[in-house]
Amino acid sequence: MAGACAAVVIVIVAGAAAVIAVRQHQSAVLAGQRPSGIPASVPDGTVSLMGLSPVPASTAPGFELTDQDGRTLPLSRFRGKVVVLEFMDPHCTDICPLVSQEFIDAYHDLGRAAGGVVFAAVNVNQYHLGVQDVLAYSREHQLITIPDWHFFTGRVRALQAVWRGYDVEVEAPSPDADIVHTSVIYFIGPGGTERYVAAPMADRTSSGTSYLPTYLPTYLPASQITAWGRGIAQVAETLTS
Repeated sequence: MAGACAAVVIVIVAGAAAVIAVRQHQSAVLAGQRPSGIPASVPDGTVSLMGLSPVPASTAPGFELTDQDGRTLPLSRFRGKVVVLEFMDPHCTDICPLVSQEFIDAYHDLGRAAGGVVFAAVNVNQYHLGVQDVLAYSREHQLITIPDWHFFTGRVRALQAVWRGYDVEVEAPSPDADIVHTSVIYFIGPGGTERYVAAPMADRTSSGTSYLPTYLPTYLPASQITAWGRGIAQVAETLTS
């Protein structure tokens, strides 16, 4: 199954997060060791910040879903470009918006290389499956400013197949309950192969502000979003060349 070597699986619950598994590559990061197989152009600090890990270059599980503009597209449509893939809840008001800002920052940090990168997300909220849901989220968080942005949704069974393919756990017991889901970013190369995973970890400040902490405690919450965006851009750019 894809992502079997994923570093850490983080579950996000409306403002809280818990590590539910620590796997081999992430253990190395937590021990202060740089995992092998990551290009030297990606700084050690970025590797630690993102919990970045290489994965075997196997073909990313394919899917065909509908994006926020009503276009039904297969993942294979993006062959020739790098795909940065995340899993999001269009009704999330806590952590997903932070990841969205990281995507926007990464797009700007890429500069001219941005034309070779697709930013995409798959819906994890089975109670809000409409195109209007993912479009409203994309507009609210300015993701539509990224030319090659796709927030995919579809029927529950189709989404569940994608979740399974990427080792994403989703718990949604009722429409009024918190959506609990694995937070992981996949970096898929131009040839359609998985290359790296990153594992964001959510936390809160003492005042209750949500942020994505790092393994480097010197980072301030406000700077972490910017640093994550820069890191996403650095990793994506290594795959465009």
